[in-house]
Amino acid sequence: MNRTGTFCALLFPTHDDATMTDELDFEGLVTRFYKPLYQFAYSLTQSEQDACDLTQQTFYTWAAKGHQLRDRSKVKTWLFSTLHHEFLNSRRRHKNFPHFDIDVVESELPTVDPELVNRLDSAQVIAALQRIDPVYQGPVALFYLEDTPYKEIAEVLRVPIGTVKSRISRGLDQLYKQLDRCVRPKPQEGSAR
Repeated sequence: MNRTGTFCALLFPTHDDATMTDELDFEGLVTRFYKPLYQFAYSLTQSEQDACDLTQQTFYTWAAKGHQLRDRSKVKTWLFSTLHHEFLNSRRRHKNFPHFDIDVVESELPTVDPELVNRLDSAQVIAALQRIDPVYQGPVALFYLEDTPYKEIAEVLRVPIGTVKSRISRGLDQLYKQLDRCVRPKPQEGSAR
C-alpha cells in the first residue's frame, strides 16, 4: 500500500473486541468497521483511492439511512451490502460513462470550429435542432439538453441502446451542418469569390 492507502486504513482502526450495543453511535461504528470495509473495498477495486471512496460513501449512506435499520445485529451485513451495492453502481456508471484520456480519443471527437462556438447562442441551437430529421431530434435533445443517460433514452423511445447511440451520432452530424449554415458568413455583394 502507498502512503495514501495506509493513512486511509490507519485513520480509523478497528477494535474487533468492541461490543455491539443497541444504540450504535456513528463514531463507534466507524471505529469498528472502517478497516474491514476498506479491505473489502480494496479487494473489489484494487485501488486505494477507490477503496477509500467506497468506504466513505458507505458511511455517508449509513449517516443518511442507517436509522431505518430495525435489527441492530444486522449492522455489519448492512454496511457490507451497501458497500458492495455502491461498488456495482460505480462500475455501471463507469461502463456507461467511461473515462478516457483526451489524447486517446482525440481523433474520435468531432471537430468544432471555435469561430462557430463563439457565434452561436442557445436559440440558434434550438432552431437548428428543429431542422434536423425528427427521428434524431428526441435522442439528441434528451442526451444533450436534458443530460439523460442512454439507457433512459432507450426506455423513453422504446428502442435499443445501440439505436439510441446511432441516432444521436447521426443527429449530431445533421445538427453540425445546420449550425454551420447558421453562422457561416454570407458572401458580401460585389466581393470576389
